[in-house]
Amino acid sequence: MDVVIGMDIGGTNSDLAIVNKTGEIIARTHLDTASYSEFEVYASEVADCAKKLAKEYKVELKAFGIGAPNGNYYSGMIELAPNLPWKGQIDVVGIMEEKIGVPTFITNDANAAAIGEMIFGIAGNLKNYVMITLGTGVGSGVVVNGELVYGHDGFAGEVGHIISTENGRVCGCGRKGCLETYASVTGLRKTVFELHTNGKRSGLLSEVPFEKLTGKDIEQAALKGDAVALEAFELAGKELGKVLATVAAVNSPEAFVLFGGLANAGKLIFDPIRKHMEEQLLPIYRNKIQLLPSGMKGNEVAILGAAALAWNEFVRI
Repeated sequence: MDVVIGMDIGGTNSDLAIVNKTGEIIARTHLDTASYSEFEVYASEVADCAKKLAKEYKVELKAFGIGAPNGNYYSGMIELAPNLPWKGQIDVVGIMEEKIGVPTFITNDANAAAIGEMIFGIAGNLKNYVMITLGTGVGSGVVVNGELVYGHDGFAGEVGHIISTENGRVCGCGRKGCLETYASVTGLRKTVFELHTNGKRSGLLSEVPFEKLTGKDIEQAALKGDAVALEAFELAGKELGKVLATVAAVNSPEAFVLFGGLANAGKLIFDPIRKHMEEQLLPIYRNKIQLLPSGMKGNEVAILGAAALAWNEFVRI
């Protein structure tokens, strides 16, 4: 059986899977990304894992697709990714092709998610949509006329770094007020912490230290009616809704598809996003754009997206 490897590289873990042409995950495993200070050592371990899985399941590897922070489709590199242990520019495609011996392709993790949703998820009938990933940060993949938009340098679609609040929170990119400082899980935690400390507000989470506070904690508190948690979701939805209205004015999508930890909160986040997006949309776009949850669970979107990238590129060789 012919298969590809799809891999999602994260700052903490890397998940890789053997995937067939229909999107079935045959087998999967993971590595602790943060444990590898040298990319060459990491790449050797990845190649060994892939080859062992292929041998065990008696399949033939045809290509390797990778979704990674700051993964550049054009250059084949991870470029200046702040949350990975390897700094500078890393020739991922060149090194991995040498280690594993099959054609290798890379794109950023949000683009991989967008491809996964297109090929194996709920966006199969959509030609114009934007994938929004709501995790530690805010990522996005933009699809126009059925094609992923890379831009001239491979980094198109940084919706998370559109400034939603002038002179707002300091972002990891060095600027202030980026969307992801408010509409990510990290941003949600910061809002709750600030309301408790600066705002002198009390609530179910007021005694939880910031470093131990999780998005799930805030979701559970909000479901119990905690005012601070509900306000945090409202602010995240407001900031994201404003930015999505701006994005809609540029490319008029059929839908925004939301994926990731924050998106899993359902109505708590979807309702304020929809409310503020509709308020900010140009009248010609109102009540026309769908707001959809991802059709796949966990990190399958990114893994299957990376696999879809591999299949799509392999058939062009």
